[in-house]
Amino acid sequence: MNTARPLRLALVGNPNCGKTALFNRLTGARQKVANYAGVTVERKEGQFTSDAGHNYQIVDLPGAYSLNAMTPDEAITRDVLFGTRTDDVPPDVIVLVADATNLRLNLRLVLEVLRLQRPTVLALNMMDVARKRGLQIDIARLRQELGIPVIETVAVKPGGSGSLVTQFDELARQPWALEPPARDDASRFNADNSHTLEATQREVRRILDNVITEHGEENTIGEKIDAVVLHPVLGYVILAAVLFLVFQAVFSWSKLPMDFIKESIDGLGRMVQTAMPDGILRSLLVDGIISGVGSVLVFLPQILILFLFILSLEESGYLPRAAFLLDRLMGSVGLSGRAFIPLLSSFACAVPGIMATRTIQDPRDRLATIMIAPLMTCSARLPVYALIIGAFIPDRPVGILNLQGLVLFGLYFAGILAAMAVAYVIKRTIGKGRYQPLMLELPNYHWPHARNLAIGLWERARIFVTRVGTIILSLMIILWFLSSFPGAPDGATGPAIQYSFAGHVGRWLEVLFAPIGFNWQISIALVPGLAAREVAVGALGTVYALSATGEEVATALTPMIAATWSLPTAFSLLAWYVFAPQCISTLSIVRRETNTWKAPVAMAAYMFALAYLASFLTYQVSRALLGG
Repeated sequence: MNTARPLRLALVGNPNCGKTALFNRLTGARQKVANYAGVTVERKEGQFTSDAGHNYQIVDLPGAYSLNAMTPDEAITRDVLFGTRTDDVPPDVIVLVADATNLRLNLRLVLEVLRLQRPTVLALNMMDVARKRGLQIDIARLRQELGIPVIETVAVKPGGSGSLVTQFDELARQPWALEPPARDDASRFNADNSHTLEATQREVRRILDNVITEHGEENTIGEKIDAVVLHPVLGYVILAAVLFLVFQAVFSWSKLPMDFIKESIDGLGRMVQTAMPDGILRSLLVDGIISGVGSVLVFLPQILILFLFILSLEESGYLPRAAFLLDRLMGSVGLSGRAFIPLLSSFACAVPGIMATRTIQDPRDRLATIMIAPLMTCSARLPVYALIIGAFIPDRPVGILNLQGLVLFGLYFAGILAAMAVAYVIKRTIGKGRYQPLMLELPNYHWPHARNLAIGLWERARIFVTRVGTIILSLMIILWFLSSFPGAPDGATGPAIQYSFAGHVGRWLEVLFAPIGFNWQISIALVPGLAAREVAVGALGTVYALSATGEEVATALTPMIAATWSLPTAFSLLAWYVFAPQCISTLSIVRRETNTWKAPVAMAAYMFALAYLASFLTYQVSRALLGG
């Protein structure tokens, strides 16, 4: 029997309890990711249908340790449960997710949620790990102590959520499931909850004494691994090796799929050019859309490889340990170890990296981290780096390594050094604060689960392709128009694009960028690159396709720039993109996170100044040493 409407479920639990893995297990790819209105906290929502035919909507709420919110993440979880957000309704059923191997920490939140007196289910997750350690939990006694259903789950295994879905079906048959959920008085609850904190801790200890019949062995394997990866010397060597492997893999593993995509796009362009008569429409399709969008889409394999490593390191439990390891080193430039995860996220994209800074409680630490996050080499820079490195750096081995990978690693490392230097200046400009050691829960080690990785990569690929199909496509069409009109006058001797709107703009900008070695084509590409960095490659593809003549139109972009740019110009453009002023989406998210225009304006100004200075020095020095 189906309910009149889908039953709304909310997953609630501590960070690292397996909540998101359970969400992925239940929803698969039937999920969407957005932000809560008015804030930058991520909202993950999905749906699924049980074998009994019941429909469910499920939201994965941000991780929280308590309903007495200390961070924006915890505030969102609290507000959704209480129904105080006007853009959301409270859930019908609260699904508490607890790590069976760490009940002492998880039960505090469980007891707080139970005070809401709402339909609640406890999913006791990671039961397989608990049993392997010899930990014995009396499930029946725990159910009796809490007064709610307690279901064993193993979120990372097929069928590991079957019993939980069966429990949902039982709840869906209850009469209250047809009624709208109630809203609670958050202020009254928070006051009562603060007074009962010590009593809650005593209750947690009492329940544990009653339900844990055998404590089993400690996680000795994890402790042995920690002794190595957290070693004051070996730990840094291992972290550097891991990051180096990532950057090598981005080039080495992506070659075959990139070649396939490139050949497919080239074939499509030739097919359209052959099938259509010469004219404006063919120019739009071949020179604007296929050349522009295709030159960005070809870098999708490299971006997915980067995300594969980041997601794997996060799911394995290594990332929090890297943050702990780097706490003292980052403290030397005035940052907290908590800044590591936001900064590492910024290697994929600065937007989620900046959003992740909300876990940093000190306002000065948070502002400093926000201001340097864009200096981390995001995936949008990869198309530019890959294009220039592929054109000017030989693809040859250096021992067991690859020369192109070494250059890419050097660019990433330059961004990191610059970020640390800027952080040092910022922390001493916006106010000095004493160093606060990092206190962080280290999760258990886990093998990354293929299903979770696949869903994460699918989401990133969908977002990237959506950007290619919307923002980048729109910008390429605009750039094509500006590059095509007005046409060349009678008797013109140069390429038509020189006489277009874009050509005139490029000539004006060339005066500004000539001291750093940029020609007018590069100057044109920098403008749409402000909307999204990866657009610069598509812009170059469009500009050079339109400015070429004869057979050069069909020539690949890489050999074209290799033949027309000097080596100092290539080095200068690489230096520019190490510090390049941020894309509009990043500046807008900085405005939302800081609630002031001062931060994004200051960010754009200092990054432009750094980029111009670095490119000027690189161009002038390399000209003196190499000529050209």
